[in-house]
Amino acid sequence: MRVAFKDHDQFCRVIGPQPRTSSRLILTAQKQPGLSDVFRLPLPSGAKAKRIYSCCLSVKSEIMAAPDTHAPPPRNGRFLMVFDFDETIINENSDDAVVRAAPGQTLPNWLLECYRPGHYNEHMQRILAYMAQQGVQEDAIRTEIECIPASPGLPALLTFLRSRPQDFECVVLSDANMYFIETWLNKAGTRQLFSEVFTNPASFDGDGRLVLLPFHAHGCPRCPDNMCKQVILQDYLARRARERGSPFQRVFYIGDGANDICPTLALGEKDTVFPRRDFPMYRIIQDMQKGQPGTFKASVVPWANGEDVMDCLKRAIEER
Repeated sequence: MRVAFKDHDQFCRVIGPQPRTSSRLILTAQKQPGLSDVFRLPLPSGAKAKRIYSCCLSVKSEIMAAPDTHAPPPRNGRFLMVFDFDETIINENSDDAVVRAAPGQTLPNWLLECYRPGHYNEHMQRILAYMAQQGVQEDAIRTEIECIPASPGLPALLTFLRSRPQDFECVVLSDANMYFIETWLNKAGTRQLFSEVFTNPASFDGDGRLVLLPFHAHGCPRCPDNMCKQVILQDYLARRARERGSPFQRVFYIGDGANDICPTLALGEKDTVFPRRDFPMYRIIQDMQKGQPGTFKASVVPWANGEDVMDCLKRAIEER
């Protein structure tokens, strides 16, 4: 991609003060995975090196730039659709899938025995460090993640949601990690559907190790130490209400696991929760409805196929 600036003054307004080299400055953008565009500016003849400037450029009429193919969808939907990732969008736990890239497709017992309840993120950090020590490369990890199948009916559900941006704003809220989620969504061609992805940071360092970090610290006794989904969801709902000038009409939440209970306890009677049938979230909600009536306020629609969810969403659109 080439980005042309009209004159030296315009270049300095965007990049910052620089030596004057010519009346027309041409920069060549070189894409690097996971980084911003890097613009390389030739210095006057005789210079011993090239100076690299990293910057984000606003699209202006006088700047010629390629369109952003990863631009988020317009955020004007009247409903919020929240997705878990593992065993919801995908039909497997991504942390289990990545172990297939390890030597012998298994982990040593001493590593498995290090797990402490409530500290799974910490445990997964050790697993990824072990895999790096065993020489597992990024290509092997990416291949395993990209091969995970979608849950039944989820491709149709995601396609439906992409056709209704006026109705649905979609986000991912997951205790997986950013590398796994974005790798899978990009391979499936569905990343652009989601305005935001809330998950644990993860990226490869200079030594080729996938470094995983906790999302945040919190004081919720129900949740693992690295993430409380209710805190994240409530913060997002409050922020979007300010930005939109009004709250979402309804919130829909689709998940499967025990850690999806905490965020859905914050939802109201107009909202709908989709627990995956016969998975932990489904069983916990059943127990709560029997033993603690009234605790769970949102309506509950179990799902086994994405089309179960889609049918409910279509009815919500028609109700208006």
